[in-house]
Amino acid sequence: MSRYERWNTLLELLAERGHLDVEETAEHLGVSPATVRRDFDELASQQLLTRTRGGASAHSVTYDLPLRYKVARHAPEKQRIGAAAAAMVPAGATVGLNGGTTLTEVGRALATRPDLNTDQRGPVVTVVTNALNIANELVLRPQIHVVTTGGSARPQSYELIGPIAAGMLERVALDLAILGVDALHLEHGASAHNEGEAAVNQIMASRAQQVVIVADSSKLGRRAFARICPVNQIDILVTDSAATEEQTAPFADAGVKVVRA
Repeated sequence: MSRYERWNTLLELLAERGHLDVEETAEHLGVSPATVRRDFDELASQQLLTRTRGGASAHSVTYDLPLRYKVARHAPEKQRIGAAAAAMVPAGATVGLNGGTTLTEVGRALATRPDLNTDQRGPVVTVVTNALNIANELVLRPQIHVVTTGGSARPQSYELIGPIAAGMLERVALDLAILGVDALHLEHGASAHNEGEAAVNQIMASRAQQVVIVADSSKLGRRAFARICPVNQIDILVTDSAATEEQTAPFADAGVKVVRA
């Protein structure tokens, strides 16, 4: 287990339990107590938890882990989902991408699609994104024209949010929006932990002719704080093969096309 994978596990355990003991955590992870102490100290220095005598307590942001600690979570599933969603983007389209690990995989798959890597002059696809890391990965690809929204950068997700981002998106037209979410629920719709991200994503969805939600099976049937859009605004759901019929049937019955990757 790498350091980032270990930190990710620690933060998830802390979010679930509220408090962790050094000795018990070391046994759970199969590492030494000294390693856990160093991990706690490092995460406390980043204000991701509160150090206590003999352990650590949950910090208020642990429910919404920074992007750099989410990379290892469901990685193979997210890569397959990313490839399936990227394949839905037709040549010549303008596509909106928000942020997150699954959307990072969408961007990478789009950048390496063989049919888009042609020798013709000029871009083949226009990507409008509020995610700094995705823009950074795509900007050197000659076949992709990258447009960023502007706005205030959110450190947890590298997403640009706020009125500047919202104002820019209100002035564009998208063929499709591919959106990563924190949760997808039949009644609550697609949602995010952070209301600023949700507000920008909501506008991106409203500017698109087609809305594609990418979400691994762990997010289905769940709700997060801020709604992005209702289910009746979603055209396609791309999820992983672990999603059960019980999880996906309600969305299919509501008219959403379900694609398992």
